[in-house]
Amino acid sequence: PMGSERMEMRKRQMSTTQETPGAAQAQHSTGNRGSNACCFCWCCCCSCSCLTVRNQDEERARRTSHELQAEGIPNCEESPAPTLEEVNAWAQSFDKLMFTPAGRNAFREFLRTEFSEENMLFWMACEELKRESNKSVIEEKARLIYEDYISILSPKEVSLDSRVREVINRNMLDPSQHTFDDAQLQIYTLMHRDSYPRFMNSAIYKDLLRSLSEKSIEA
Repeated sequence: PMGSERMEMRKRQMSTTQETPGAAQAQHSTGNRGSNACCFCWCCCCSCSCLTVRNQDEERARRTSHELQAEGIPNCEESPAPTLEEVNAWAQSFDKLMFTPAGRNAFREFLRTEFSEENMLFWMACEELKRESNKSVIEEKARLIYEDYISILSPKEVSLDSRVREVINRNMLDPSQHTFDDAQLQIYTLMHRDSYPRFMNSAIYKDLLRSLSEKSIEA
């Protein structure tokens, strides 16, 4: 009986020794797959859906940057420093604020703090489109404006009612300098009624007015 037990133990040891390389290889293979797997699954990274989504987001960010450059919209309009008279005039009407680059820059800085800068960007893009005369350039810029500010898939979509959206969709069949006129007016009105009063009471406007007033007194 003791001999048979020893034989049985030896068989088990030999069986374990033979299985070890295969098990180690399987574990090594699993380890490699795990190191290449993404955060949500154990599939190969190159075909994983979550990585595809991440790549699409990165591509969208690159496309947006490229389109802004193509539209000719700078991060900040070039303009001379505003005078005290100009800044006081901004309080008289929204039209006077929007008339000068310095006014638009100050208002745009405020809109950025409210996460609604896309309204000014859209308005500026429409103004840029109106200055174009080349048909192919008009069509390309109209397409970029639509993708950036009208499409519901865009993170910079502006708020427009259904009637204006229908007008835009019809106009996009044959884009012109005035494809977005109704939409531009609606966004202009929105900024006037909603954002402009808050801008006049903001620290951005008051600090600028105070600074220019102090300089005027010193002079």
